[in-house]
Amino acid sequence: MIGETKAGDDPADGWFPESVAAGYDAPGGANLPEVVTPAVDVLEDLADGPVLEFAVGTGRIAVPLAARGVPVSGIELSRAMAARIASKPGGDAVEVTIGDMTRTRVVGQFSMVYLVFNTISNVTTQDGQVDVFRNAAAHLRPGGLFLVEVGLPGLRRLPPGQDIVPFAVAPGANGGGYVGFDQYDVVTQKFTSNHVTVSPDGTGQFRRIPFRYAWPAEMDLMARIAGMRLKYRWADWDRSEFTAESTKHVSIWERDPST
Repeated sequence: MIGETKAGDDPADGWFPESVAAGYDAPGGANLPEVVTPAVDVLEDLADGPVLEFAVGTGRIAVPLAARGVPVSGIELSRAMAARIASKPGGDAVEVTIGDMTRTRVVGQFSMVYLVFNTISNVTTQDGQVDVFRNAAAHLRPGGLFLVEVGLPGLRRLPPGQDIVPFAVAPGANGGGYVGFDQYDVVTQKFTSNHVTVSPDGTGQFRRIPFRYAWPAEMDLMARIAGMRLKYRWADWDRSEFTAESTKHVSIWERDPST
C-alpha cells in the first residue's frame, strides 16, 4: 500500500525507514563496484581536505571514500539508514549528524559538500532545494566545491497527453516481477517514482515516492543565490561531455574564493 508503515518503521525516518534500510545495501544496482568506484575516484580527486556528504544514507559512498584517507562527515535524516554505517568495515571513521540537509549544520568548514544519486530531488519544493544549496555553501570554506549527481527528467519521452514514463520491467525467474515508472506533473515540476513488486504467489506491493525535478540551469541559479558559480558539468562520473542526449549530470559549483 502507498505510505504503509511497517512494523519497526519510525515515521521520523521519512521515506527511508527500517523496512527500506534493511535492503538498501543489497548487491547490484547502485551498489555495484563499477557504479561506486568511479564516483569515489572523482570525489577523492576533488577533495582537498575534509568533506561533507548530504544524505549520507548507509555510507555507500562515504565509507569507501573515508577508506582512502579522506576525512568524511555526513548528514542523514533517517536513523535507520545511518545506523548501517558504523557496522561497515571502516564505517566508524564517518561522523554522522542526524538531521535535515536543508538546515542542519555541522561544525567546521569543508573543502567539498556532495549530494549524490538523485537525492536533491527528494526535496520536493523549489524553496527547499535553494535551502540545500545555501546550507552547502555555509559549510564550505572559500573556494570550496558543492557537487550534485542527479538524473534528468524523461520529459522528451512524453507524447502529448501522457504523463508516465516506465524505467524498468523485470519479470521474476519464478513468476511475479517488478515494474517501475515515473509520473510527471510538468506544471509543478513534481513527479513520483512508482515501484510495483509482485511475488510469485501473486501478492504485491506498491511504493510511491515524491520528487521534484530541476533543470541544470535552474540549479545554476540556485547556486548563484547561495554565492556559488558553476565550475564543471559532466554527463557522468567519467567526466564525459554533457550534451542534449545526456540522461544525468554531475555538476560542481564553487563558492566564491574571495568570501
